[in-house]
Amino acid sequence: MTGLITPKRLMIAAVCVLSLVVCCGLAYWQWERFSEAGGTFQNLGYVFQWPLFGLFPLFMVWRIRRLDARRTDRDVPEPVVADVRPAVTVDPVRTSAHDDEDDEHAAYNRFLAELNARDQAVSEGGR
Repeated sequence: MTGLITPKRLMIAAVCVLSLVVCCGLAYWQWERFSEAGGTFQNLGYVFQWPLFGLFPLFMVWRIRRLDARRTDRDVPEPVVADVRPAVTVDPVRTSAHDDEDDEHAAYNRFLAELNARDQAVSEGGR
């Protein structure tokens, strides 16, 4: 954060304050209409609704700041821990296909064993 008061922040604050002032003025205008002889409950509803509209920009600023803080907390890298590998390597257990297995299942198991063997060869070569 370079500075606490920036032109962008001043503009956002001005918009929030202006929104609240205008919407409270509209709420007062609706209250006056409700107080007159021809006022309806719709006008009374607007009396309560306009201040909420005026507070909405402030809510959005708060929400965006909260989401940004959560995102930056998540982006902080974890401390680097040395890659610890076990001293003893265990060979994968290779089993033959059972008689009750179907051919497709046995082929899939062979494919997985092949992938595991390739992965083991790459990790052994990378040490």
